[in-house]
Amino acid sequence: MKPVVTEAAPTPAGHYSQGVVHGDLLFVSGQLAIDPATGEKKLGSIEEQTRRALENVEAIVRAAGSDRRKVLKTTIYVSDVELWGRVNVVYAEFFGDHRPARAVIPCGKLHHGFLVEIEAIATLS
Repeated sequence: MKPVVTEAAPTPAGHYSQGVVHGDLLFVSGQLAIDPATGEKKLGSIEEQTRRALENVEAIVRAAGSDRRKVLKTTIYVSDVELWGRVNVVYAEFFGDHRPARAVIPCGKLHHGFLVEIEAIATLS
């Protein structure tokens, strides 16, 4: 098991790694809409938060030597299922014709007022 660390994604605020490589797989911890350069919480629209969270996921995937087209699965936690359609639009734009497996979990209120959190599993091969 090898941790992945990059300044291009937010620094963990707890006892966890940004990502962990095990064998040929990368497990990316849940990412929020936090600007990695400033640490600022981006609490704008659901679209802005989704885009920033996906960019943070991608930064960790790249730091491990992979890319977004090698993301196998995502799990998306959304504070209100009514926001799902708007999340899906940004998600589809981000991944294009690549369609990872996905789970969407309406979870109610998220930490610090965030509306969405995204975790991922990617392959390195």
